[in-house]
Amino acid sequence: MAQDGTERSRILGYLALVAPGTPLRDGFERILRGRTGALVVLGHSREVQDLCTGGFELDVPFTPTALRELAKMDGAIVLDAGALRIVRAGVHLMPDAAIATAETGTRHRTADRVARQTGVPVIAVSASMATISLYVDTYRQFVENPDQILARANQALQTLERYRSRLGEATTRLSALEVEDQVTVRDVAAVAQRLEMVRRLDLELSEYTAELGTEGRLLALQMHELTTGLTELGSLLEKDYRPDSAGGAAPAGSGGGGVPDPPFGFALLAALDTTQLLDLLLVARTIGFASSDQLDTKVTTRGYRQVAQINRLPGALGERLIEHFGSLQALFAASRADLQEVEGVGEQRARAIRDGLVRVAESAYADPLA
Repeated sequence: MAQDGTERSRILGYLALVAPGTPLRDGFERILRGRTGALVVLGHSREVQDLCTGGFELDVPFTPTALRELAKMDGAIVLDAGALRIVRAGVHLMPDAAIATAETGTRHRTADRVARQTGVPVIAVSASMATISLYVDTYRQFVENPDQILARANQALQTLERYRSRLGEATTRLSALEVEDQVTVRDVAAVAQRLEMVRRLDLELSEYTAELGTEGRLLALQMHELTTGLTELGSLLEKDYRPDSAGGAAPAGSGGGGVPDPPFGFALLAALDTTQLLDLLLVARTIGFASSDQLDTKVTTRGYRQVAQINRLPGALGERLIEHFGSLQALFAASRADLQEVEGVGEQRARAIRDGLVRVAESAYADPLA
């Protein structure tokens, strides 16, 4: 079932609540080992209260052992929204029987209907199937064994490593072309495409880390190492190549003739499916290059990304340099005296900027173009 980002984030929040290493998951594991099953409501809203009959009120701190003991009795267990307190136990839930459900077992059918009717998440633990099922609104999610999740996560992590390597190759190629002032729409679109691929894999892996709980700490560290700096990379490239009507100076090859360019941004690629993302021309159109631009249309970088690589150069000063000179090529051609015309640049700082630009150019040329 398709889900928007808000709904998926909500589901992931509840999966994190029952992830390995959490008290709630410990309680469910105890129930599975005891082969008793359980029906647990994660919230005590007015809507939930209206469906409850019988049972007894507790309002005591939650503990895994208490959950296990209460699950031995018939009836549902109602917790507060944060699963910190056990509010009621032995409750008979009476949701609207007219609510459609594909579930067949009594416990799971009740869980599904209660979640749909109240909007409160419900968890059903099956004694016969040895499964934990989370119901959120109209969605059902199996709470999987960590080994199953880790197998998929490791495969996704290997794919992320390959995509990250290809992104590095595309970025290196773009750097060399920027120094030579030979960048085309194709080169920018290729980097944007790979950035989006990495973003999607990172999102998928983030879901796995939420489900894994304490078992996902190593995975989270590996993800952080592979994705550090990519958000900044995307932001700098957007500033480098954003058409004039979308803000900033117009790169060569951007749309003109009084026709406004479309909105520009790499985040727009989230609307494309996987097949569409493989089409570089569609990628270029989606991020905001004008319809008159073809993949071989030349564009000129403003230089924000390259200037950001100069060591110990304050970000605000880098902005002023770009605003003053207008493009990376003009900045490369600037003498020390020209640089000192920029506010905040003295003789020593001008020398450091010139040396930094030389190193940027040398670094670009050190890697041959693909």
